[in-house]
Amino acid sequence: MLRLPINWFAIVNFILLCTLLAACGFIDLRSINYTVNLQGFESILNEYNSPLTIEFDTQVVKKDAEGVFQVSSDSGSVKGDFNWQGNSLYFVPVSGWTAGIRYTLNINGTIRALDGRELRLQHFASFYAINKNPRPLLEYFYPDNEQSIGTNNFALELQFTISMDRLSVESALSLDGIGNKTFEWQDDDKNIKVAADKPLSAWTSYRWNLKDSAKSIDGVPLPKQYSGSFTTDLDITLPEITEVYPVTFSYGSWNATGANIETGLALGEAIAVEFNKPMGESVLRSLRFEPSLTGRAEMLAENKVVFIFTRNPEPETLYTLIISQDARDAEGLKIGSEYRISFLPDIPYLKVLSFVDSGVNTAGEITFSIGFSLPLNNEEKLNAAQKILLSPFFPGMLPPIALQFVSWVSDDRIFMRWEGLQTGIKDAENYYKLTIPGGRGGISAGGLYMKENIEIFLEAVNEN
Repeated sequence: MLRLPINWFAIVNFILLCTLLAACGFIDLRSINYTVNLQGFESILNEYNSPLTIEFDTQVVKKDAEGVFQVSSDSGSVKGDFNWQGNSLYFVPVSGWTAGIRYTLNINGTIRALDGRELRLQHFASFYAINKNPRPLLEYFYPDNEQSIGTNNFALELQFTISMDRLSVESALSLDGIGNKTFEWQDDDKNIKVAADKPLSAWTSYRWNLKDSAKSIDGVPLPKQYSGSFTTDLDITLPEITEVYPVTFSYGSWNATGANIETGLALGEAIAVEFNKPMGESVLRSLRFEPSLTGRAEMLAENKVVFIFTRNPEPETLYTLIISQDARDAEGLKIGSEYRISFLPDIPYLKVLSFVDSGVNTAGEITFSIGFSLPLNNEEKLNAAQKILLSPFFPGMLPPIALQFVSWVSDDRIFMRWEGLQTGIKDAENYYKLTIPGGRGGISAGGLYMKENIEIFLEAVNEN
């Protein structure tokens, strides 16, 4: 039998190696391979929610892979959700990708496989979503920053370098202190004008702000937020009342009479108020009188108002015209302090200048005439004849009397004959009362009336 020599040294080394490998485990020197779905330099993802993916050729510790996966842009870190499909890690941004924004993917750190292998990753890639079109810029705006402007016909104008998405711009734009506004787009949606629905307040600072959420028609946002301010202090002249005077309507317009307001306002005239500058419509509501007078205010010119009376002022009454301190000019500036001016209208009362009677004749008739201070028109004459009253006064049992004849011998003198009077006897006089009614409901001449009733007591005495 053939016997081979035993190499005890080799056997011992083999046993020691086996013991060491059993204690420490086998060393796997295979590399871990991975693939990122970004193709080439500055790739473009197709959709707003397209995922970024990294696929490994073996199972890895998920928390390790998620921990070294970072996405950022010029605005900072991008938040997103992770999910796994097999050995592939998917990243989807919470708010979706924004078109035209340059993003950076940074995978930097150690990733461990479940079989114990490790991968030291340093992977950088830049990419876009939807498109890589240029970002829009705001190249012009009006008013300029801190510019002084007027209060009327205001419109903020913004001009962009490329066509914009209307809704995103209108939603991103704010104008402090301005309520309802209208948007007008021009120049293929590169220019927008924002108009206020009413005049701005005078001497007020306004500020506008355009957030970077405003986007171009391609969905690319502004690179930054824009803002500006302006002040409505272009007009620094306060409105003032320069003149108040009576006016009369002739030849289709109101014209100054040349009289002063303090004593020269005549019957049928109105009051004009003149200012040093154009006034706003609020001035029409700022005029009032003490005691109260009814009427309406109208604009005669941009700096002139007329107050037209519905009813003439009372004669011999002192009035005060008051213009409120809230009266504003066309720019919205107030007059600052209340304006007052007193006036005594040149409007007299109607008066009875004469009364002539012929006494009572044997037939029980009395004839008399009444002369007035002003002429009456035909309608006023008719009313006067119906309102003048002669009636029994004392004693109470006297029979009624009647108007027999009336005639106007002139525009200011009436002739009347009454019948049915009874003359008295000694120690038993008969009296009659003649009433000429005054006040607004009494006898009038051209709108003028007597201050009060005139009563004349007549004793019936036979003159024949």
